[in-house]
This record gives sequence, C-alpha cells and structure tokens, in this order.
Amino acid sequence: MLLPGGCYAGDHLSPAREGYIVDFAFTDDQQNIRDAVLKHCSQFSDEYWLAQDHKAEFPFDFYKSMADAGWLGVAMPEAYGGAGLGITEAAIMMQAVAEAGGGMTAASTIHGPVFGLEPVALFGTEEQKQRMIPPVLSGEEKMCFAVTEPNTGLDTTKLKTFAKKVDGGYLVNGEKIWITNAHIADRMLLIARTTALEDVKNKTHGLSLFYTKLDRAHIEHQIIPKMGRHAVGSNMLFITDLFIPEEDRIGEEGQGFKILLKGLNPERVLLAAEAVGIARNALSRAARYAKERIVFDRPIGMNQGIQHPLAKCWMQVEAANLMVMKAATLFDKGEECGVEANSAKYLAAEFAFEACHTAMLTLGGMGYAQEYHVERLLREVLIPRTAPVSPHMILNFIAEKVLELPKSY
Repeated sequence: MLLPGGCYAGDHLSPAREGYIVDFAFTDDQQNIRDAVLKHCSQFSDEYWLAQDHKAEFPFDFYKSMADAGWLGVAMPEAYGGAGLGITEAAIMMQAVAEAGGGMTAASTIHGPVFGLEPVALFGTEEQKQRMIPPVLSGEEKMCFAVTEPNTGLDTTKLKTFAKKVDGGYLVNGEKIWITNAHIADRMLLIARTTALEDVKNKTHGLSLFYTKLDRAHIEHQIIPKMGRHAVGSNMLFITDLFIPEEDRIGEEGQGFKILLKGLNPERVLLAAEAVGIARNALSRAARYAKERIVFDRPIGMNQGIQHPLAKCWMQVEAANLMVMKAATLFDKGEECGVEANSAKYLAAEFAFEACHTAMLTLGGMGYAQEYHVERLLREVLIPRTAPVSPHMILNFIAEKVLELPKSY
C-alpha cells in the first residue's frame, strides 16, 4: 500500500487496529508519515508564512501541494480517493504540519478537508460519497464547515438557520459566524433546523445536515478582522433563500445533530495535535536562541531561570501529546473517546499557550519581533485554546461526566 506523499506502507496493522489502547512508539508507517510531512512542509519557509500573514492571503500553493501529494485524504476511505488510514495518522500528519513552522495557518489551510467530510463518509449514500469526497481530496474543490451562529455559540440545539422543505429540496435562510475559509470555499457542510425547536420533543431533534454548493448569489460573506492567522479567513455568512436539493442532505432529516456529533471528537483530537506541533516549534526556537544569545559573556541558556521554564513546558506538552494519541487510538477502535478527546484538547491547548509565551519571554524583546516568528505562534496558539470549545466548557464536561458532580449553571 502507498501512503500519501509516496511513502511505502507495510501490510501490518497499526496498534490502534490491533487492540492496544496505548503504544508509546509509532509504527514504521506512522513514522514514515511524520517524516514525509515534515520534509514536504520544509519547502515552505518561515518567511513564506510571515508573508502570507502580512498579505492576509490564502496559501493556495501550499494547499495545492498537500492535495497533489495525497495528504488531504489521509483519513478518508480508499474507495473515494483517500488513504484509508485513521484519525491517529491524521493527528500525526497535522501535528507535523504545525510543527514544521506553518503553525495554525498551515494547519487550518487543510484542517477542514482532513476531518470535515467524516459525516459524509459515515452517513452519506454511496452516490453522495462518490460525488462529494473525491473533488475535495484532489484539491479541485474547497470546503468549509458552517455550524456556529452569532447568537447561539456552543448551544447548537438552538440554531436559528432554518431549512424550509420545498419541492425538490429546501430553502435556507439564516446566519453563520466564524466559518473558516468560507470566502474561498466551493462547498459547505451546513447544519440547519428543518423542524422548529418548539415542535420537537427532544431539542437535539429537528436539525438536518447538508453538504452543498456555496452559492454566492444567495450567500454573502464578510471577513472578520482578527488577532492572528490572517491568511486563513474567518467569515460571517448571511444566507438568503438558498436552495439546497434534497440529494445534498446527509442522513435522515432531523438527525443532523446526532450525525454532527460523530465529527466533534476527531476535530478536538486534530486541534490538540496541532497545538502540540505549534508548541514544539516554539520551544525549539527558544532553545536555539538560548544557546546562541550571549549576555554577560555566556549563553543565556546556562541560566536556570531560562532552562527550567522551558524544561517544564517540554514535559507538559509531551504529556498532553500522550492524551492526544490515546484519544485518537480510541476513536479509531470505535470506542467512546469523548472524555479523552476533550481532555487532550484542553491540555494541549493550555500547555501549548504556556510554551509559546515562555518562548517569547526567553527571547526577551526579540520575542516581540516578527522576524523571530515566536509572536506569530503565540497569536495563533490562542485559536486551539479558544475553539471549537472553550476550556471552561471542557472543565464542566469533565466535572459532570467523569467526576459526576452536579451540573453547573
């Protein structure tokens, strides 16, 4: 079997397929993925990513190179142009993408295609899979993930966007916010109400999921000015009388929330892996600077005040990475992994933020200078720390689901 990027994979199964919950060593195939992705991404320099950030321009050439090499389909079935691997391998890949220096910009450029079509792969008809998946994996089409709304946030069951049943499909009206890459996307995975909230017995019912054309005649987008990751745009969408044919609905009408949940744990795992990658890059930059920077006739890295914070960050980040890989392994085995996926996202994001901040402090004043790139990583690591679910909500989840404490209000 040939892995994405042209590297060879043996016929043996990874530990995730053999029934082990935790294995601290990569298989040869997994190590090949990491090495190949790091090598591929090395074509895109620090200066490239800083320039894209300054121009606020989507990195089309990076996207195309990853699509041409087959990496977008790492976790998609082989029958539809993917590599047929798991979220574990996707996490290894996305971690390497972030670690290579592109940070969250590089990761977010391809993040959607890597996990966003999971609902189609799991719940779509054979016709839908053949029609929808290959164009994205080849890079022919770009997609976005349209869930969040301005006035509902994480309370997905109260979404206001409504898809009214009409002849041959649905007529959709509503608003979405923080939709990554919607300004350059051809297709979108959209969740909307098809039955009013007051007309359902269970608030999770009455939501339907669609994968459809992003028709700009009926969808206006506005870029949201933000702190970092300027090359990957975040958008507000205004949807007016958008017609979606019935054949673009994924799964049963009214069951979209249940289908959507299947994609949430992989998203958390991948974001956590990306945070670890960013942290590793920041710590590497800081350690290199500490060895080279001479103050009072010796490298500043000789000072324990420099050494110890960096050493602490390294340990925290690598410990978080173990939870990332455990969550990915459980998902690939088909086991419940909500606790592990949320814990991985929380730990990786929090420790990655501390690592990037510590790296900036290590560089002193130069840590604030764009030419050293640490400030870019610090800005970008705030994304996995904040999205797609806040650390406070994860703490609530763990308190209630694991410790069985009373629900907080």
